[in-house]
Amino acid sequence: MYSLAFPLLVGLIAVALAFDFLNGLHDAANSIATVVSTRLLKPVHAVLFAGFFNFAAYFLTITFPSLHAVASTIGKGLIAQELVTPAVVFGALVGAMFWNVVTWLKGIPSSSSHALVGGMIGSGVAHAGITGVQWSGLNKTLIAIVLSPVLGMILSMLIMLISSWLFRRASNRVAERSFRALHLISSGAYSLSHGLNDAQKTMGIITVLLFSTGYLHGDFEVPHWVAISCYVAMGLGTLTGGWKIIETMGSRITKLSQHQGFSASLGGSVMVFAASLLGIPVSTTHTITGCIIGAGVARRASAVRWGVAQNVLVAWIITIPASAAVGALFYLLTTLI
Repeated sequence: MYSLAFPLLVGLIAVALAFDFLNGLHDAANSIATVVSTRLLKPVHAVLFAGFFNFAAYFLTITFPSLHAVASTIGKGLIAQELVTPAVVFGALVGAMFWNVVTWLKGIPSSSSHALVGGMIGSGVAHAGITGVQWSGLNKTLIAIVLSPVLGMILSMLIMLISSWLFRRASNRVAERSFRALHLISSGAYSLSHGLNDAQKTMGIITVLLFSTGYLHGDFEVPHWVAISCYVAMGLGTLTGGWKIIETMGSRITKLSQHQGFSASLGGSVMVFAASLLGIPVSTTHTITGCIIGAGVARRASAVRWGVAQNVLVAWIITIPASAAVGALFYLLTTLI
């Protein structure tokens, strides 16, 4: 256990909530790219819509407390809980925020989740060495990097095929009206799943910080005030939007119809809800990108701009090592102060 003055603890919690806000801003594209690019909703209406469902995930966790498994993975499943110090938390958060800002300015839809994972690993290893890594938690996160976009792509393709068959005898007008309604519902579901999975990552960081400084004891449980603070911060971040990334996600990878937008959003929500149940801090960015590609390929492979998709893939690969390096650097800087 580490002693920490209360003002410094409050400051670290504020930094964590700032990361959560940035996460919402950076990942707003995950929730609203399809509804904006298809002009189902106006941009301002879309961010209000997504921000509402991001926050609504809080009430879902009240009903089903087991859905807080992702917070447990982040808090004690990457670096051994007893090795986490305030300096480790600070390094992790700064490493993640640095990478988020860089990719946000470039309009690259990288993963806030994996930036935080990388920051936590880099800062934790700088503090305690490689032996402090919890490989079971890290391995399932690394596996999800590959599986979530691939499975999302396959699932969205299947949804496209099944829904095309179901509406094969419908007129174009009926099909279009139906897919507009279904797209709105599936987008709300994806925003809900996004808030559920992503806000928990900051919850895990704040909760392990409270344990390490002696403010919490016993089993690893997220306090209600921590949960609601994280959902509010993420919802507010989403309300600010991340317009450069929205453009990349919604139109530069492939041009979406209402049918494709519905298929991508539904496939993404199924994947992210499943990951939350399993306690996997999955990348909502990776997942929805794979789903958008799958919806595009289901129409025709040439509809996908593979050069843009390749640039996004490169950002995915370097996210964890880049944020880990920055996390380790800032941890070492704290030891000199």
